[in-house]
Amino acid sequence: MLKLHRWPTDDWHDIGAEMPSEVIWADLLNATDEEKQFVERLLRIRIPSEQSLSEIEASSRLIRDHGTLYLSSPAVRLNEDKEAEITPVGFVIGPHVLVTVRFAALPIFDEVSKRVGSDDSLENGMCVFTSLLEAMIDRGADVLEHLGARVDELSRGVFKGGLVRTKRPVRSSRRMREALENIGELADRLAKARDVLLGVGRIASYAGDVGNEWITAGSKKRLEAVTKDVASLSDYETRLTDKVQLLLDAVLGFINIQQNELFKILTIVSVVGVPPTILVGIWGMNFKKMPELDWTFGYPLAWLAIIASGLLPLIWFKRRGWFE
Repeated sequence: MLKLHRWPTDDWHDIGAEMPSEVIWADLLNATDEEKQFVERLLRIRIPSEQSLSEIEASSRLIRDHGTLYLSSPAVRLNEDKEAEITPVGFVIGPHVLVTVRFAALPIFDEVSKRVGSDDSLENGMCVFTSLLEAMIDRGADVLEHLGARVDELSRGVFKGGLVRTKRPVRSSRRMREALENIGELADRLAKARDVLLGVGRIASYAGDVGNEWITAGSKKRLEAVTKDVASLSDYETRLTDKVQLLLDAVLGFINIQQNELFKILTIVSVVGVPPTILVGIWGMNFKKMPELDWTFGYPLAWLAIIASGLLPLIWFKRRGWFE
C-alpha cells in the first residue's frame, strides 16, 4: 500500500505523472513491485528490500548516496498473538520528500500521518522524519515505564511475596516457574526496546550530522533532542536490565534453597529409617535360639526399641536446627 501525503492518492497510477511539490511523504506499507517502481521513477531513488533493511551492520543502515539518505531502524510490532516482534523500517530522505518503507502496521505512523496537512511544523520530509523519531521515542518511553512497573511488581512478589514460604513444595515450584517465565518475557521485551533505541539514536545522530546542507535549524535541534532522549532512556533501560538480572539471580537462588530443603528432608528420612530397619532385620532372622523370642514382653519391647530408634535421630536433628 502506498500513501502520498499532501497529494491525492487517486493519481498515483499515472505512470507519466510528476511528483507534485506539495508531496512531502510517501509511505510504503507492504508495497507491491509496481508501487515501488513508481516511486523510484518519480523520485529517482531506490527502494530498499526487507532483507537489506534487516541487516545489522551500521554501514548497511546508514548510507548516503547522491545527496539522499538511506536509513533503517528496527521497530516493535504486535503479532496476532499479541507478542512483540522486531520489524525493520526504512527511511529514504531527500531535501523535500521522505519515503518510508515498512512491512507491518505501526500506530505511530498513523498518528503522524493524521498531522500532515494540519501541522505547520511538518513542512518537508525531514520534519516528518523527525516527528516519526519523536513518536518512536515517546512510544519507547511508555513501553519502558510499563516494563518498569512490571519489574517492580515482580520484585515485590519475589522478595516480599513468600516465593518459597509455603508448606506445599508443588505450589512453591509453580510460583518459581511462573517467576522465571515472567523474567524471561521482561528480558526479551527490554532487549527489543534496547534494539529500537539504539537504531533510533544512530539514525537521528547520522541524519543531523550528514544532512546539514538541507536540514532546517529547527529539525536539527529536534534531532539533537531525540539523541539526548535516547541516551536517557538507554540509561533507564540499563537499570531495568540490571534489576531483571538481579531478580533472575534471586529466583535461581531460591530454587537452590528449595532443592537444599528437599535434600535435607530426604537425608532426615533416610537417616531416621536406618535404625528401625536394622532392628527389624535382626529380629526377622530365622535363628532357632533367640532369647528375645522367649521373653514375656519381648514383642512390645521390640516395638519400643524400633520406635525409639526412629525418634532419637529426629530429636537430634531438631536440636541441631534442621527443621528451622
